[in-house]
Amino acid sequence: MNFDQWRWELRGWLMEVLGRKPAAIEAYKRACAAAPGNLRLAHLVGFMYAQQDDLDEAEAWLTQVCARAPDNGEAWFNLGYVRDKARKWQQAIEAFARAVELVPSQDRAWYGMGMAHAHLGHHAEAARALEEAARLQPMNGHAWYALGMAYHQLHQPDQVKRAAERLAHCDPQRAKVFIRESGRPDLHYLVEHLG
Repeated sequence: MNFDQWRWELRGWLMEVLGRKPAAIEAYKRACAAAPGNLRLAHLVGFMYAQQDDLDEAEAWLTQVCARAPDNGEAWFNLGYVRDKARKWQQAIEAFARAVELVPSQDRAWYGMGMAHAHLGHHAEAARALEEAARLQPMNGHAWYALGMAYHQLHQPDQVKRAAERLAHCDPQRAKVFIRESGRPDLHYLVEHLG
């Protein structure tokens, strides 16, 4: 047993429980130094930096994890998430694409990829990714809203209507906003019960 790793990991956990995130990160980094091959700890450090909005550090740690464990779909998702938050849309797409290649059922990665494509104005690619996110999580109002907006940008009114219908079923309040923002007052009947 590596007692240095164990001691620092335990200290990190305690600092985390006490809400002292910076101290937790430092302790986990010491645990990583004591056990350089422990990618679980390195992933945790990257994740915690992301929680603290230290995106450069988060990206550096997560990039290291992905390089050393290229088949870790969760690490690729987290790297995509960090790059998305940093507005590095193309790099986020690349990380999310690797995540869904490894774990095709990872709806969050499909959603992230779709949103990054939308930010770049790639609405057809956004729609393809968001279709998969909505298929995997049919009650995800965020996915249906974004999918509907992608189809709105693509001037596909039938697909906008389909998205509004699904959104009205799973998230009526968001459907109301979507109908207004997509300029489709003809679909108001879907949410007229909301007033």
